[in-house]
Amino acid sequence: MVTMRAYGPCAFATRASSNFVNMRHSITIALIALALPCAAQGKQPTLEELLSAPFPDGLVAAPSGGAIAWSFDEAGSRNVWVARAPDYKGKRLTSYSGDDGQEITGLVFTPDGGSIAFVRGGSANGHGEIPNPALDVEGVTEAVWIASLGGGAPRKVGEGHSPAIAAAGDRIAFVKGGQIWSASTRDTAAATQLAHTRGGASDLRWSPKGDKLAFTSDRGDHAFIAVYDVATKTLRYMQPSVDVDGGAIWSPDGARVAFIRIPTTSRRPSFGAIRTEEPWSIVIADASSGVGHEIWKAKAGVGSAFNPIVSDAQLMWGQGDRIVFPWEREGWTHLYAVSAAGGEATLLTPGDFEVEHVSFAPDRSSVLYASNQGDIDRRHIWRVGVSGGKPVAITSGAGIEWAPVPTSDGKGVAMLRSDAKMPARPAMVVGSGTPRDLAADAIPASFPSSGLVTPQQVIFPAADGMLLHGQLFLPPGGAKGAKHPAVVFFHGGSRRQMLLGWHYMYYYSNAYAMNQYLASRGYVVLAVNYRSGIGYGLNFREALDYGATGGSEYNDVQGSGLFLRARADVDSSRIGAWGGSYGGYLTALALARSSDMFSAGVDMHGVHDWNLESETFVPGWRILKDQEARRTAFLSSPMAYEETWRSPVLLIQGDDDRNVAFSQTVQLAEDLRKQGVDVEQLIFPDEVHDFLLHRNWLAAYTASFDFFSRKLVHKNAAH
Repeated sequence: MVTMRAYGPCAFATRASSNFVNMRHSITIALIALALPCAAQGKQPTLEELLSAPFPDGLVAAPSGGAIAWSFDEAGSRNVWVARAPDYKGKRLTSYSGDDGQEITGLVFTPDGGSIAFVRGGSANGHGEIPNPALDVEGVTEAVWIASLGGGAPRKVGEGHSPAIAAAGDRIAFVKGGQIWSASTRDTAAATQLAHTRGGASDLRWSPKGDKLAFTSDRGDHAFIAVYDVATKTLRYMQPSVDVDGGAIWSPDGARVAFIRIPTTSRRPSFGAIRTEEPWSIVIADASSGVGHEIWKAKAGVGSAFNPIVSDAQLMWGQGDRIVFPWEREGWTHLYAVSAAGGEATLLTPGDFEVEHVSFAPDRSSVLYASNQGDIDRRHIWRVGVSGGKPVAITSGAGIEWAPVPTSDGKGVAMLRSDAKMPARPAMVVGSGTPRDLAADAIPASFPSSGLVTPQQVIFPAADGMLLHGQLFLPPGGAKGAKHPAVVFFHGGSRRQMLLGWHYMYYYSNAYAMNQYLASRGYVVLAVNYRSGIGYGLNFREALDYGATGGSEYNDVQGSGLFLRARADVDSSRIGAWGGSYGGYLTALALARSSDMFSAGVDMHGVHDWNLESETFVPGWRILKDQEARRTAFLSSPMAYEETWRSPVLLIQGDDDRNVAFSQTVQLAEDLRKQGVDVEQLIFPDEVHDFLLHRNWLAAYTASFDFFSRKLVHKNAAH
């Protein structure tokens, strides 16, 4: 690892004993040689401190009783936390300890709010292997557990995931091996398989009375909505077709099922713009007979391709028999409502902004959502009625708020929030009040919020003139007129947006911490929201010729470098790039095509040949029939430009990566070595894409900082 040793107001790095795999250089950086300017007066934050705050996720509210719950990742130790009325003070419900790489997801309350079910462990890869980055020789499982809010150890329900609890609270259904299993919530009897079906089951939804269970049955190139009748032990499919059906919800009386139908297509571009398609629709079917009919269909053109929102359900059945759903008819992701009887849809959230993180009020009269309305590089919470009316802001200001869930009495709204200096934490708003943190003591007292910088919003042109948004992190203090090394950060996704503060996703919250760390050590850091990301409308997200269909984001890579080169406080000969996943792809593209601009890069689990990714994720990627698409995909990839790649690179990846094939890094390393490129690597055995071990995040970021110190700050020094 790299150990920071402070001598006066500046710090320098020394190489300590390391578990880095095949790091090619080991140096000691002497204080006298350090080119980075000192930070402002005060203690510089360490990476350990910046990554020390627990990250909350999975916020849910109980159907009754007023409780809310979430998971906290505390330096790799993950637990369920709850806050109960009336004081809503967060407390740890489970007591797992250690950086063991075992996720906690799928939180769902029993109807009385007295217990909560959750999933512990990650999902299997294509070989049926559960993530085990901590190398537990006893093995690990993915299992459903249930814990009482009254105390006591959690009880294992069975191996599986995606728990759903019936309205009576006595039965819990979950998915194991693509099949539906069921168990009692009240006794220790072993779980049994509820039904034997073809395809893979997902998105389990109990009817309001708990007498039926709807689910999606994935068949590969098509999908059905199925309804299982508990009493008769029979299965029926809802108006089956060749299309892809999903997102089923129940009518309040449990007689009907509504779902989304997306027309089948075998020629959809792989990792490329989809602005229009055969229009999607909403179908309602009789739950007993399976007979259904279309009640609404998207218009041709803008909005004809379905774009999902971040929500427990894509459809919501509200008061007045109105169904709320997302649609991009205006070129932005908005909420609409339509009568279950059919007719024209009503726009609920007009304006040039995006809607995400949507939930329903307990009485189904209104919808809560997060959006960047009037604050395009942040998120705030809003409420709008299902019958229309002007949306009302619940939060505002310089903070970021997301994942709103109403308390069961409808008086409070729980949410997650952050700002430029304080990371994500759960909070509550009652009435028209201001957010109050629910577990403020969970953030360590040593967290260095006062030592962080507030990133600036910057808007600059790409090489082809498209305007881009970014966040600029400037080093605190330093000599006037000093020139700094600089780094461009490319987020992953690409369906992501970096914000003017700590991010609402764990991966990018960590990335924000790393950017703050680099700034504290004297780097100018530019986080770029490149085309094909979210937050700026359909045409920006579905940018022409992006990804595997042309790599048009390279214009944004060039524009970012030119933006930094033009700054008086940047040493234009010392500009680097870093990013993970899609950001790793752009980092590799920057080094392959612009080694004259980007002197070094850290490529974390990046895509290097789009064809390898398409073979993994695009069903029916046909080698013979898709030769032209394959050629375009390769020419959009970093590996097509290896001959002009001169800048050194640090490659980081876990070899159980389920998002980007590990072979992407294997093949790139092999090719670059043959032509003499300086390649370093840090490989985590059995680690997945979004690193599950806290210590691996620390190791990756420590190695990245050390690499930039040697290749940017001391790039001309002999090693």
